[in-house]
Amino acid sequence: MKKEKESIHGKSCSTKMKLPSKDEIEELKEKRALQDNIIRIKHKIIVLSGKGGVGKSTVATNVAIALSLRGQKVGIMDIDIHGPSVPKMLGLEGNTLRGTETGLTPIVYSDNLRVMSIGFMLRTQNDAVIWRAPLKHKLIRDFLTDVTWGDLDYLIIDSPPGTGDEPLSVAQLLEDADGAVIVTTPQDVALIDVRKAITFCRQVNLPIFGVVENMSGFICPHCGKTVNIFKAGGGESMASDMEVPFLGRIPLEPKIVDAGDSGRPYLEYNQESETAKAFNRVIEQLLGLTPQQKSAASGV
Repeated sequence: MKKEKESIHGKSCSTKMKLPSKDEIEELKEKRALQDNIIRIKHKIIVLSGKGGVGKSTVATNVAIALSLRGQKVGIMDIDIHGPSVPKMLGLEGNTLRGTETGLTPIVYSDNLRVMSIGFMLRTQNDAVIWRAPLKHKLIRDFLTDVTWGDLDYLIIDSPPGTGDEPLSVAQLLEDADGAVIVTTPQDVALIDVRKAITFCRQVNLPIFGVVENMSGFICPHCGKTVNIFKAGGGESMASDMEVPFLGRIPLEPKIVDAGDSGRPYLEYNQESETAKAFNRVIEQLLGLTPQQKSAASGV
């Protein structure tokens, strides 16, 4: 019995417990802080496109506006670090961030809409952000961890074009994101790159709500007729080929351009237009998706 005890004692002494490293401890702290902050956000929607110039920021801001007008508490997070557009589109240029003991305070657009963008950190509109991947990842993590979003029904995330650092960072940090809205225009030159965004979502296990075909027909302000400047139907055809839902078409209208330039969001001031009705049909589908449908929409 004595030898047995000695053997057990000797075994326990020779077994060393591996303690976490300083970097591992710091990583755990950061992950806990992130989860503690975003747990108060019910739904997280990432707006993506593999192509620039398709109106992705226009879709993101107007979706956020529409949800806020329906009484939802909404945040919009602009992670286009090199070309932030959201402050301009919401008429918030010139605002600067302020910090408190609990973190950074997002800029308030209305009672129901809060906004965060690197655009609020630049000294002038002409400043260029010349960063590599690690700094981009850190900023996006800080936006999710240190910004006092509070209790939100929706967080809409406006991503830059492509499938690079920023979309990858936000997809990895938001492991429980509800899904992505993919924005395209109808012509083939856009669809080639937008297909890559769908593949990206599948590879990072990000569910896909569906495809929005933006600039789908030009509505003449004089006669009201629709002219298919960029063709029509390409986004719907691509969605069918890629086996993801099609959320609808949004026509090209001069007032949308004016709204973005003037900082007066289109859906807030043009509720009765045909374009506004098209936007709202897309949003109704987002609101109507159940968790089961979201999983089926992922295509994973």
